[in-house]
Amino acid sequence: MASFEIQPLNRFAGISAAIRRPKEIAYFSYDDDHEYHPDERSLRYYYPPRLGADLSKGFETFKQLDDTADDHLDSLLKTVMALEGETGTKCEADIITWRGMMTKIMATPFDNMGGSGFIEENREHKLEQRQYQHNQTSQPGAPSQDLMSYWGISSVVISGMTMLNDDVGYKFEALSLLPAPWDPTSREYIESRENEMVNNHAQYCSIVRTGIGKAKMILGGEVDAVWDCKPDNKDEPINWVELKTSAIIESDRDMLKYERKLLKFWIQSFLLGVPKIIVGFRSKMGILKSLEELETKSIPGMVKRNGKGSWDGNLCINFTASFLDWLKQTITTEGVWRIKRRDRSTVIEVFMHEESGYGDILSHEFVAWRNKGTSLGV
Repeated sequence: MASFEIQPLNRFAGISAAIRRPKEIAYFSYDDDHEYHPDERSLRYYYPPRLGADLSKGFETFKQLDDTADDHLDSLLKTVMALEGETGTKCEADIITWRGMMTKIMATPFDNMGGSGFIEENREHKLEQRQYQHNQTSQPGAPSQDLMSYWGISSVVISGMTMLNDDVGYKFEALSLLPAPWDPTSREYIESRENEMVNNHAQYCSIVRTGIGKAKMILGGEVDAVWDCKPDNKDEPINWVELKTSAIIESDRDMLKYERKLLKFWIQSFLLGVPKIIVGFRSKMGILKSLEELETKSIPGMVKRNGKGSWDGNLCINFTASFLDWLKQTITTEGVWRIKRRDRSTVIEVFMHEESGYGDILSHEFVAWRNKGTSLGV
């Protein structure tokens, strides 16, 4: 087993390592039944929601995706295969993964503020946390745990303590999205979004080519919406929008909690090249009170100048560059390897899990395709 030391953090300080601007190279959609399609049918467009909307409305009819199954990289690899078949060129990269995995790694220097200690997508741990959240008893008069999750709040257990994480709220998304650009969308539809049944099965997933330091990456992840329209010129950046929710800030403590949440907000958008984040602030009873537009690139500077300095963006980038470079030098043989950080540990562990095979991480179709591609020179 090999270990990467996280401390001391000051060795990662300074000007950030080289970054390759994320560029979309492919995409796919899940439809309302969460079926895969190699197209952009689930692309959505942002239009501001009405302030005062009740984020609890529609909870009883919420069609929630059951994501307890482990889909590994199947949809991502299926799209990469299609792209390689179309271009006749192999997608060269040191790392191909979901954006969520890289978010865990990039947030590691400051993740003692809350969130899972696992870097790997540990399915058993995820199910355990979800069951814990479901079993929590709310205080008299307070919203249920499931309803708070619908707003965008999830509970996790860290070292025996319950932490609350704000993230995207399903109702807030439904209130903020259109199935087509604003111009051809009727006023009636826009004003009736509060009555739409909430369904989180449909997703648009963007696949980007990017890089941090010496590591070349292909990352896939869901994007919530586009601000206007996707440009016809594929070399132009896309005005993506990420949607998040947070409690109203009423104290210095609330401000510090929000600043810490901004770390995850920033990393998620940074990795896929999402330039704008819209945060919906809600009351304790789930009423949408205000909106804030944040430019992704400005968030680290804003935290440094105006906040408590609870995290540093350049340090996160440099940490990630160093770790990925070390990882490339550590994993030099075939087999299935695991990357893991135990709760509150100061090291990231990398160890061989299986000496051969792909551990169901790579689909049989992708392995066969790459083997065929090698013989064909793709």
